[in-house]
Amino acid sequence: MDVPLFAWIALIGFIALVLVLDLFVFHRKAAVIPIREAAIWSAVWVTLGLCFAGILYLWQGHVAAEEYVAGYLIEKSLSVDNIFVFALIFGYFGIPDRYQHRVLMWGIVGALLMRGLFIAVGAALLDAFHVTLYVFGALLLFTAYKVLRHGAAQVRPERNIVLRGLRRTMPVTEELHGQHFFVRSRGVLMATPLFAALLVVETTDVVFAVDSIPAIFAVTETTFIVFAANAFSLLGMRAAYFLISGAARRFRRLQTGLGVILAGIGVKLLLTDVYKVPIWASLSFIVTVLSVTFAVSWYETRGAAGRAKQAAADASRPELPDAGDELHPAAGRNAGGGRE
Repeated sequence: MDVPLFAWIALIGFIALVLVLDLFVFHRKAAVIPIREAAIWSAVWVTLGLCFAGILYLWQGHVAAEEYVAGYLIEKSLSVDNIFVFALIFGYFGIPDRYQHRVLMWGIVGALLMRGLFIAVGAALLDAFHVTLYVFGALLLFTAYKVLRHGAAQVRPERNIVLRGLRRTMPVTEELHGQHFFVRSRGVLMATPLFAALLVVETTDVVFAVDSIPAIFAVTETTFIVFAANAFSLLGMRAAYFLISGAARRFRRLQTGLGVILAGIGVKLLLTDVYKVPIWASLSFIVTVLSVTFAVSWYETRGAAGRAKQAAADASRPELPDAGDELHPAAGRNAGGGRE
């Protein structure tokens, strides 16, 4: 796929524009984002992502559009998993809901820059060394094994090397100072817990990128499509976070689904020189696994909610005496007195 320079300029310019609008116009002031607003913005970002697939279809044909949709679904499903990790980070630092948006948006800016670098390096390696495909495939299989065996990643911010380095080089305040990342106290520049949380979010995303970048290169080696799929999935992460961060229990099978997808993509890479899996088959596989994952999660969550409701109803219901049990003591005395 030959991508002219103006296409890159248009894509990067659009991404920069929406980030500036989101940071400095729509959400300039710190505020709690309600569920309804998060749902609307999530729908907007998904619509934009799918519209880009339509543009690719009209411009480059159905193969490019299918590659983008497959990559977008991979990145989107992995970003949902990342949301739960970010919720743990915010809980560790005690970041209130009204300030989480600012951390997420600057985190997305940093993630776009880092993933752009990762994509450039990955594309260069694939172009120079064919064996890189097998390295990516083995890495995805290892990641799938860890996900399927151990489940969600355990986040321990206190062990984060970059955070410990920050605390050695710069004082960090114990309390928040609004939505400021840095404050000056008695002439000393100090970082706030908000910046510490941003630092952990950024370094955690590096780990996520190690999984997601090889995964998307398995469905397309076109750098433009890889970057676009990453960008559109990341742009919608902020809204998705506020929409589903409190619903982690409803996605109890997401880890299993992601493990299966990563394993399938890893096998696809390892079989590259034996059999080239068509893109429609990869897309169908991803859609099927995600559909089954969410369906099973919904069914299990619904069943668990029903059992909890029934248990609560049983606990509140008064126990009735058995037919053979003696009645109230007063009634027993009255009955006895009548027989005497």
